[in-house]
Amino acid sequence: MSIKVLGFAAESNTTPLAPYYFERRDLRPDDVLIDILYSGVCHSDLHQARNDWHGSQYPIVPGHEIVGRVVAVGNQVTKFQVGALVGVGCMVDSCRECSPCQHGLEQYCEEGCIQTYNGTDRHDHRPTYGGYSTRIVCSEDFVLSVPENLDIKAVPPLLCAGITTWSPLRHWNVGQGSKVAVIGLGGLGHMAIKLAHALGAEVTLFTRSLNKVEDAKRLGADHIVLSTDIEQMQAVQNHFDLIIDTVPNVHDINPYVPTLTLSGTLVFVGFLGELAPMINTVSLILGRRSIAGSAIGGIQETQELLDFCGEHQITADIEMIQMQEINEAFTRMEHSDVKYRFVIDMQSLKVTETV
Repeated sequence: MSIKVLGFAAESNTTPLAPYYFERRDLRPDDVLIDILYSGVCHSDLHQARNDWHGSQYPIVPGHEIVGRVVAVGNQVTKFQVGALVGVGCMVDSCRECSPCQHGLEQYCEEGCIQTYNGTDRHDHRPTYGGYSTRIVCSEDFVLSVPENLDIKAVPPLLCAGITTWSPLRHWNVGQGSKVAVIGLGGLGHMAIKLAHALGAEVTLFTRSLNKVEDAKRLGADHIVLSTDIEQMQAVQNHFDLIIDTVPNVHDINPYVPTLTLSGTLVFVGFLGELAPMINTVSLILGRRSIAGSAIGGIQETQELLDFCGEHQITADIEMIQMQEINEAFTRMEHSDVKYRFVIDMQSLKVTETV
């Protein structure tokens, strides 16, 4: 037995997303069935649909920023009841036994965590399909509780952009008095500023554009530094404990490294690939500085993030779209034409389903 679902899928790397009927598994004992209310649109959805990372398996139903309500539970589920407001992020399973999994860092599972879409289920070996759909089935251990006091339309990006920036903020112990800089003001960058500010840090945005100043201050940045201005860059040398680099494409990080304080760290969260030009190690060695990377976050720290956002009334800045507008949204994302994350009202797809 299985559950029939309507989604939007890419059938190849050159075709637009279009309606696609498929089946989800019937509930296992530890599963919950979620009626999807809102699904965020991540830049990685575009990359996967276009096979930019050369690992796409079609058809692909994207979407890993999912918020909805539980409508059914397996007979061994204890964490959620029908009606609960929940979320599903970038992964839906892992081996659960390796050292990272045992330490609540399932995103670094040594066998590879199971992606919410474009993955393969560990048990039945069927492809996983994401949140651009009416319903999803997921093990309760990879489902998150969403605070009811938040504007749920703006919660989905917390499950990717939010946790991707929260995890390094927590790992490097950012708090009152910390000096944090953010490179890039997009979906990731705007969440990094909000979260670092709420943690009590002094927050600076590095930007190449003066038109970002007003928005950055609204989001919580204390200072803005034009990275193309040599004097401004020299003025912040030896200043930052942590720099979160959210830029999703190749760029020169050498100008930023000297702005780190002794033992400071620049962490990549937005770029996958080889750096160009190469890193000059002089500033690293003479300041015991580090270059690091960080990927999403574990289930425990994602729940911690959601609880923190509930306490501090933090959500993403979003633009709501209908499911039928997704291809236009992808085009706009390619031109950075969104502030700062698209979210799909899944009711628009459910209307299609009933017509």
